[in-house]
Amino acid sequence: MKSLNKNKTIFNRIGTFFTKPANCMLVIFAILLTALTLYPLLSMLREMFVVHAGIEKTLTGLKKGNFTLFHWTKLFKGGEWSMTNYWIPFLNSTLLGFGGAVLGIMIGGVIAWLMARTNLKHKKLIGSLFLFPYMMPAWTMALYWLNMFQNSKVGAGIVGVMEGLFGLCMPEWFVYGLFPCIIVTGLHFGPFAYILIGGILQNMDATLEESAVILKAGRLKIVRRITLPIIMPAVLSTFLLIFSSGFASYTVPMFLGGAVRFFTLSSKMKAMFNAGYTGQAYIIGSTVILMGWLILTINQKYTGRKRSFTTVTGKSGQVSFIDLKRFNTPISIALIVIITFFSIIPLIVFAIQTLLRSPGVYEFSNLTLEFWLGRGESSYKNGMVGGILFNKTVWSALGRQFLLSITAALFAGTVGLFIGYAVVRRRGTKLAQYVESMAFFPYLIPAISFSTIYLAISTTKTFSFLYNSFFLIALVSGVKYLPFASRGGINSMLQISTEIEEAGIVVGVPWYKRLFRLLFPIQKTSIMSGYLLPVITCMREVDLYTLLVPNAHFLLTTLLLEFNQTGYDQYANAVTLLIIVIVLILNSVSEKLTGASVAKGVGGGASFGGN
Repeated sequence: MKSLNKNKTIFNRIGTFFTKPANCMLVIFAILLTALTLYPLLSMLREMFVVHAGIEKTLTGLKKGNFTLFHWTKLFKGGEWSMTNYWIPFLNSTLLGFGGAVLGIMIGGVIAWLMARTNLKHKKLIGSLFLFPYMMPAWTMALYWLNMFQNSKVGAGIVGVMEGLFGLCMPEWFVYGLFPCIIVTGLHFGPFAYILIGGILQNMDATLEESAVILKAGRLKIVRRITLPIIMPAVLSTFLLIFSSGFASYTVPMFLGGAVRFFTLSSKMKAMFNAGYTGQAYIIGSTVILMGWLILTINQKYTGRKRSFTTVTGKSGQVSFIDLKRFNTPISIALIVIITFFSIIPLIVFAIQTLLRSPGVYEFSNLTLEFWLGRGESSYKNGMVGGILFNKTVWSALGRQFLLSITAALFAGTVGLFIGYAVVRRRGTKLAQYVESMAFFPYLIPAISFSTIYLAISTTKTFSFLYNSFFLIALVSGVKYLPFASRGGINSMLQISTEIEEAGIVVGVPWYKRLFRLLFPIQKTSIMSGYLLPVITCMREVDLYTLLVPNAHFLLTTLLLEFNQTGYDQYANAVTLLIIVIVLILNSVSEKLTGASVAKGVGGGASFGGN
């Protein structure tokens, strides 16, 4: 009898639990996110210990699917093989991440300080131009570097702008390898550092520095003893995030390293897949995942301990700008010229490259619109016919990219919205914490490594139907962009008082009407950003698709790689320009409608006013 009553009590509790819509959503999302994140990761871990078809069967003498430690011993104890395929790429990734982070912070930090603490001229123009490179994908800057500095003495011998116009031949280390990869990474993430560090400087209590000035402290001492300690958490956080992105970078080393066999872990992983060393490729991918998780864990723990850095108070917010005096005009002009060289000039160079009948010949007689408007047959192996604007290959690739972007955005935005509602309504419970953590989990994994874990399950017998399918690419995209949408959903729901929904409950409004008639319309701007930002990100993505998209189903971004690798430079530059224009238009629409953009992030970012 007692047992029966106990069971009845348990069933009553379960029934009561599921009467609340938020609890039902949390259970569904807990199961869904576990299946979409942890299960593929576990599948990838399994692939490190089994024999795969092809060369691995020959080398091991075992059957496909048999357990083996061959991949581990070959990769870590293989002498020259180990050095070439793991340790040197690991060192290159580390140096790229470290160098890019240091350069990015130096560039972004200095400009943020000039904008927030000095009377620098033309602040609005400088700020707008400086954010421009961050709105463009990192690989566009790498392609721009090649267009500018490649010459007849390095790589494929194609003449770039500097040699074609000025006869300047840069050395190989300047054009290819670690140095240009660090420069491009630093330039791309400089605006990111500018946003994070600049936001702290903008919100600092101005009396801290004013008091030091009254006490006759020098400017350098004020910066060293007051400003730097206050912004240090932001600097460290920025360093770790840029380091993680640089460490896992694939497209930048692919563009700037392939000609001299400069490999990072990500580019080496792709090469190992292509060569048939699948098990070792998965091990390399797991290293990139582990490093990304470790970096972000350190970042969260450090920033969590530094909550005593109070920078916003009720005291004076007036800033006494440092007078640059006679250096003001030269500094502002120099900044405008340098930033323009890496923000506006790339668009001009990409456009010029598409007009050259023979690459590297910068003469009026060599200009043509054939690669844009031509209608004749092309020798391109995938059926390219004429110019970019009149061929089926590009338009079908663009159509697939748009379809993929919309599909991924609908999944990420909708799921993120309901996760936001459920997590906020049951905030503090273990189930809500688990769902929130699982929704954020894909952010910890670099894009190319994230695609690797789904590649692992698509090659198993159970999920072989996913292999090379559009559904797989859309699913990977939706899950990868879910962290941004879920954070946006949680933040928007946190701003809505529970009293609004309670009023609907009192008058008997069903839960779905409360969501769609009461709650969602209130935060429609923030909610819309959860849909628009994944569209923008998906339109410029390369790393996530390089392993998953077969040549027969090109996306516009992967078609660009094909053009670049097969020597169709005019088409590659035309597609690059097309992608940039599309991204800028989408970013502008997103910012107008929601206030969110790629440069600012969801909900807006730091902005600096000025003359």
